[in-house]
Amino acid sequence: MNASSSSETTSHGSHRDREIVDARVIVTCPGRNFVTLKIETRSGITGLGDATLNGRELAVASYLQDHVVPNLIGRDAGRIEDIWQFLYRGAYWRRGPVTMTAIAAVDVALWDILGKLAGMPIYQLLGGRSREGALVYGHANGRDVAEASDAVGRFIEQGFLAVRAQCGVPGVKKAYGISSGKAYEPAESELPLETVWSTPQYLDIVPQLFERLRADHGNDVHLLHDVHHRLTPIEAARLARSVEPYRLFWLEDATPAENQKSFELIRQHSTTPLAVGEVFNSIWDCKHLIENQLIDYIRTTIVHGGGITHLRRMADFAALHQVRTGFHGATDLSPVCMGAALHFDTWVPNFGIQEYMFHADETNEVFPHDYAFHDGRLHCGEAPGHGVSIDEKLAARFPYSPKQLPVARLEDGTMWDW
Repeated sequence: MNASSSSETTSHGSHRDREIVDARVIVTCPGRNFVTLKIETRSGITGLGDATLNGRELAVASYLQDHVVPNLIGRDAGRIEDIWQFLYRGAYWRRGPVTMTAIAAVDVALWDILGKLAGMPIYQLLGGRSREGALVYGHANGRDVAEASDAVGRFIEQGFLAVRAQCGVPGVKKAYGISSGKAYEPAESELPLETVWSTPQYLDIVPQLFERLRADHGNDVHLLHDVHHRLTPIEAARLARSVEPYRLFWLEDATPAENQKSFELIRQHSTTPLAVGEVFNSIWDCKHLIENQLIDYIRTTIVHGGGITHLRRMADFAALHQVRTGFHGATDLSPVCMGAALHFDTWVPNFGIQEYMFHADETNEVFPHDYAFHDGRLHCGEAPGHGVSIDEKLAARFPYSPKQLPVARLEDGTMWDW
């Protein structure tokens, strides 16, 4: 046995009952690719964790199956913190998206098991409710400003209180965030689609978009926008200042954040709230941004940021600096991650907002869940754990389908940030 034995018995069962006897990786593609880790204890209690890394799914699947799972067998599923530290500190090669996604899958599965052992939803284990429901935003887009405004109107009619708006860019054939009628899914092809980008055209159209949205829909709806890392710091500062009159809820990923100090330049020029972090994997990726209050919302996800155990530390650190959470929640995160995120959102004191994109019907059938949307908010369920399960027989009917994310080039062919 890998972990030390104990005869201790608690309200969460004995060590023997909590002993991990099996862990396996499930790869399925019900509308898009997902990787799920399923952990089972000797008492028969199982837990699920999302391990999906869009465009690099099999790297995480291998990391889990070949390197992590053998280290789980025999361990006490109730020792969540110790297992997290073992996988993070014990691997020597720390952080990075593959490692932290794998750790997150284990961590969320263990929290799911703990909730089932305790007979409690995860938000209760964390400390109970801080709110009745999690404010969410949907994705409205259009080929031009008018079409995008119509799409925002439809989200408002559905009850959304907050909407992210994107529109086509003149001269750009395939602008980021623009779908062809169905939910936006950028990973479309086995090899990356190469798109062309024009920053000057983009900087001209975005203020026009939000001027139109406020004229059409008023000031009550929260409006958000995703730059998707496309701008230099000074370009991002220009955009942030140009949209100030339209009072955005946030401007997301205004510039690549590898150099965290680059956000200082944006802050010097604008009071538009800033959000960043969906590609972050650890607290170290956002340390300077948070402690210097260069952002207003941290978007790191449970699935890519080491799970509930690590995101709890990040959120507590952010709270010290008046930074709130705004978790990434696109369709490349499975309902398992969304369920866990909603329990976190329900508890965390410094919650801001949660991204919410509709999964395909096939996805919802493979991953039955008890969270629900109404009145502009998502509400987690009361089932023990995170309230999401998997239909493995149905999942087996959707084999893995190789897909990669696009890349972007400038008009002269220079590689750019997608």
